[in-house]
Amino acid sequence: MEKVLRKFFLFLSNNKLLTSLAKRYGFRFGASRFVAGTNIGHAAEKIRELNKQGLSVTLDHLGEYVTDQKEAHERTKETVKSIKVIDKLNLDSQVSVKMTSMGLDISKDLVLDNMKKILDAGKEHNVMVTIDMEDHERCQTTIDIFETLKKEYELVSTVLQSYLYRTVDDLEYLNQYSPNIRLVKGAYKEPEEVAYPDKNDVDENLKKLIAMHLDNGNFTAVGSHDDAMVEFTKQYVKENNIPTAQFEFQMLYGMRSELKEQLVKQGYNVRVYVPYGRDWFGYNMRRLAERPANVLFVLKGVFKK
Repeated sequence: MEKVLRKFFLFLSNNKLLTSLAKRYGFRFGASRFVAGTNIGHAAEKIRELNKQGLSVTLDHLGEYVTDQKEAHERTKETVKSIKVIDKLNLDSQVSVKMTSMGLDISKDLVLDNMKKILDAGKEHNVMVTIDMEDHERCQTTIDIFETLKKEYELVSTVLQSYLYRTVDDLEYLNQYSPNIRLVKGAYKEPEEVAYPDKNDVDENLKKLIAMHLDNGNFTAVGSHDDAMVEFTKQYVKENNIPTAQFEFQMLYGMRSELKEQLVKQGYNVRVYVPYGRDWFGYNMRRLAERPANVLFVLKGVFKK
């Protein structure tokens, strides 16, 4: 049943009509559990609250699959604005961006131009910018963009997904840049030709990637809510004398709050992925696909007055 629900929510995440309706009718359908409001002001309040709990943040202005150049520029301006707000309010936060939000489906040159504006702001205000990974069809282009930008900017990182067969090779290739990388399982619907269909294989590959990146001496962000993955990382760094400053756990806003609190008390670094904005539907559906039990919270949101 869980696999059926996962496929269903991933199908919904790509539905343009539902995405449009979701923008129009707001947060009634459970988005507030996973999304920190519609604007940077709302998000800043949430970041401040999380910082008080000892949690760092990476902030994401929601939106993807942009096909209009003007919209891509507007999303770029919003990300630059968020970087300035982070610095002005002295918030412990980075930012994350999706390449399709910056115009990847329009042209690579457009993305590079927009990303340089964002990274210039990141450099000026000392804010790390993470390039999120999307579906496998855009994987290589995303890595190419990261490689180009990494040669010019220090404060840029990216994400690799353990459900793709190619990821071990990608991690080995990128090691030449000593990159800061977030390692995750992956949340897009992918064909078996490119991705492991079995969860156990995805999990084992993530463990392999974590160990590889740590052994190479690179900063490693472990993006997982899985208790087994958290325990694996804790045990691995202990056995291999890896300093706490070389890694962190990253988890989504609205999920595993008790685990985040526990890890902070144990002295680990924890960063929360905090999304905001009106374009929340696709993101929310992928969160439900990751853990279908979360549908209960959505239903409560629908019927709550």
